[in-house]
Amino acid sequence: MNNKVILVVLDGLNQKVAQQCMGYLSGLIEHKMASQYTLTSELPSLSRPLYECILTGVAPVKSGIVHNNITRNSHLASVFSLAKEQNKKTAAAAYHWVSELYNISPYNAQRDRHTNDHDLNIQHGIFYHWDHYPDEALFLDGEYLRTQYDPDFLLIHPMNIDDAGHQYGLDSAQYRNTARHADIVLSEFMPKWIAQGYQIVITSDHGMNNDKTHGGTLQEEREVPLYFIGEQFSHHATIIKQTELCGVLCELLGLAHTKPFNKECLL
Repeated sequence: MNNKVILVVLDGLNQKVAQQCMGYLSGLIEHKMASQYTLTSELPSLSRPLYECILTGVAPVKSGIVHNNITRNSHLASVFSLAKEQNKKTAAAAYHWVSELYNISPYNAQRDRHTNDHDLNIQHGIFYHWDHYPDEALFLDGEYLRTQYDPDFLLIHPMNIDDAGHQYGLDSAQYRNTARHADIVLSEFMPKWIAQGYQIVITSDHGMNNDKTHGGTLQEEREVPLYFIGEQFSHHATIIKQTELCGVLCELLGLAHTKPFNKECLL
């Protein structure tokens, strides 16, 4: 059984838009190759706090990362740190806030954009600091890291859906079409990941509203999709918390950990 994991965080993707616009992912579900769940984000429904939540299993009000302008390393055990401590290889193609949380803070593009350092939590990284950085380029970065370094845990984190939401709002053709485009880009890479037996988790940090933002308690801001693809998943109907994703990832990787996780979603 393959214990290598790819986590894709489609930043800013609302659950209903995912259901309506992600045709490739929905096709996998129709053919029983994937399962989909609705996840309710922790609060506040903001990016940096929820990156920390997904990757450490700790809610923002407990982690101390409670808004996007807190620029420091995480104080908590993460999937990255646990994997590195247990001799697993880690990699990320992600927004620079991820580098600031788990590698070096503050981010310095000339130093940190391309990272290769076995002493860091994210040992192999390609980070970006432009919200409009094309999703196609970001997935190519992720695929380069996967094929070049063969990481046990790979995070791929594109930003175009969130960027479109901030420019045009939830109920806009631009936001929906950017989600559709991300689905097409995923379909270019996922068949080979599936064929090679990766355990794949696809989700989002938060949703979007018609004020062209997020951060509060509206359903459209908090409800996000969660897809599981791989032979380690049970694909049973269950309720999964955002704080349980870190533990699920650790279980998939075979890591020793004390993170909460939903046992029903795994075989």
